[in-house]
Amino acid sequence: MDMAKRAEELRTLLNHHSDLYYNQDSSVISDAEYDSLMLELKTIEAEHPELIHPDSPTQKVGGTAKRTAGVLVSHRVPMLSMQDLFSREEVDHFVADCKEKLGENTTFLVETKIDGLSMALRYEDGKLVTALTRGDGRNFGEDVTANAKVIKDVAVKLKKKLEYLEVRGEVYMTNEAFDAVNERQELLGKKTFANPRNCAAGTLRQLDASITKERNLSFFVFNIQDMRGLELATHEDAYSFLKECGVTVIAHYWVCKDQEEVWQAIEAIGEMRGSLPYDIDGAVVKVNDLATRTQLKDTAKNAGYQVAYKYPPERKETKLLEIELSVGRTGKITPTAIFEPVRLCGTTVSRCTLHNQDYINNLGIRLGSTLLIEKSGEVIPKCVGVVAEKQPDGAEVFQIPMVCPVCGEPAVREDTADIKCVNLSCPAQLERLIGHFVARDSMDIKGFGAVYVHDLIQEGYLSDVADIFTLYHHRDELIEKGIIGKEKNTDKLLGVIEKAKNNPPSRLLTGLGISNVGKSAAQALMNHFGTFDALATATEEEMTAINDIGPISAQCVYTYFRQERNLRVIEKLKAAGVNMAQEVVIQQTEGLPLSGQTVVITGTLPDMSREEAADLVKQNGGKVTGSVSKKTTFLLAGEAAGSKLTKAQELGIPVLSLDELLEKLKTE
Repeated sequence: MDMAKRAEELRTLLNHHSDLYYNQDSSVISDAEYDSLMLELKTIEAEHPELIHPDSPTQKVGGTAKRTAGVLVSHRVPMLSMQDLFSREEVDHFVADCKEKLGENTTFLVETKIDGLSMALRYEDGKLVTALTRGDGRNFGEDVTANAKVIKDVAVKLKKKLEYLEVRGEVYMTNEAFDAVNERQELLGKKTFANPRNCAAGTLRQLDASITKERNLSFFVFNIQDMRGLELATHEDAYSFLKECGVTVIAHYWVCKDQEEVWQAIEAIGEMRGSLPYDIDGAVVKVNDLATRTQLKDTAKNAGYQVAYKYPPERKETKLLEIELSVGRTGKITPTAIFEPVRLCGTTVSRCTLHNQDYINNLGIRLGSTLLIEKSGEVIPKCVGVVAEKQPDGAEVFQIPMVCPVCGEPAVREDTADIKCVNLSCPAQLERLIGHFVARDSMDIKGFGAVYVHDLIQEGYLSDVADIFTLYHHRDELIEKGIIGKEKNTDKLLGVIEKAKNNPPSRLLTGLGISNVGKSAAQALMNHFGTFDALATATEEEMTAINDIGPISAQCVYTYFRQERNLRVIEKLKAAGVNMAQEVVIQQTEGLPLSGQTVVITGTLPDMSREEAADLVKQNGGKVTGSVSKKTTFLLAGEAAGSKLTKAQELGIPVLSLDELLEKLKTE
């Protein structure tokens, strides 16, 4: 393996996920996955010191300061991070190393590590004057004083007056407060938060202090950063003094004298993890003596006197109550486990997908099974197994019935693991199909929401996608019934529908919901055949001869145009005046800069939409696909690239920015 290349890949990946966590308040991978990547980079840098880069995430705190909640404030004392440990051996080594350097009488304080957002408070003459976030940890943080003052645990005035005091703590949300916020978000029809940490961080950084107060944030202090007017001996003494000042400090901590006591404290915190009213993401072990711990050298990123022990991903047992079956747009029947509610990573979960029959068989899932549930990426609940000794007596592994749960028609299992309803008149498929048809990447009929789709089907106005274009015949009835709204709303939507008739036929083909035919495949087919009539009579061999079209896609299209019901829909679309023809596009790609290259585009690109970027790639002979695979030549990535960037880095696929792509096109 090229270690220099791998180190660069890891730096890019870790910096991306660090930005999502610290600055976007929107992590997409779990702490365990992040820690694994970080450990790999640390190992490479330890073996190859020449590869250490100043911008490496091993050398800096993850965040950057943003002008969101207020002005930037200079740090007087660095707000550093901690080295993460994952085993007892590593913890024992830290304790032994500290005792060797500081003396055998060295004691340690072990405490809960709250999963929140770091904030420092500055007091002058006993009054709170400034509150700031960690930001980049060394230079600047954000001024969040107004928001801090409305957090109930933040002391605005100390009971003991000091010339100067700066403390550091963690802003967080209790599980109860988090549930209340998400409940309110749902009632208002707004997006809910993924976890308490994201909610707390976003709340602290926004501009309206009344919202901060309403969301009921909490705050613990875990360190005195600086103090003038008093000398303290230990961290334990500091907590006692802060309590006397009316400051809320970490609720659970132990003073320990050796390795065994330190580990016992870590285990005690682990055991209470599920019963605390807030989330923790580890245990902190710090040297108790304030004077001697200054002898332990800090790194560019981490404080030398303390470390964080990280527990394995949270996993809980729960009883399976039932398996709910739903039908998707393509007819796929998806089983969902409904189980007794459990709390994981700050949210209460009671359901998760079981994917397909093979997944159920592999885990041996039975009705009444005791499931093992954990959160994938600390966001999506996932069943990872069953408790063998708690399997229900006499119960068989659950079998998905070969009958559609919605329409009652027979279901079939194709070459894949999926079981599908093949009745295209199935109400469940129709609702999802029409939702897909009107979506942005298909016919882009703006304003045609899911509620309208549902109501129009229920009222009998829509039996297939072609009926959308005859809704104007029922204008007066629709207005009278108020299905779409009053006259203005109804006419607005009918106008958008009328305009959509002139869309390129590739959009129509995309909207029909043919299995394995997405936007790119639809464009390739229409560019080659030009008309729906020509496509309808094409053979599978003629289709697979087209770049971008594989045998599965060709078979699905061929089959679609040989089913009577589908042909009736096509005829209705023709009769309604929907555009079904375009000029045949013959593109010579040989000799072009991206000829033979497959590109995936993700994230927000500067000064160019993804659609424009896709056109640029195609104009230069390249092929654009929607998912990263070993066949991908390179990933074109903008801001907030997400999981596709992760996959590309894992596969070692080059990642280009828009500027790098433009430069590539100039030089090739």
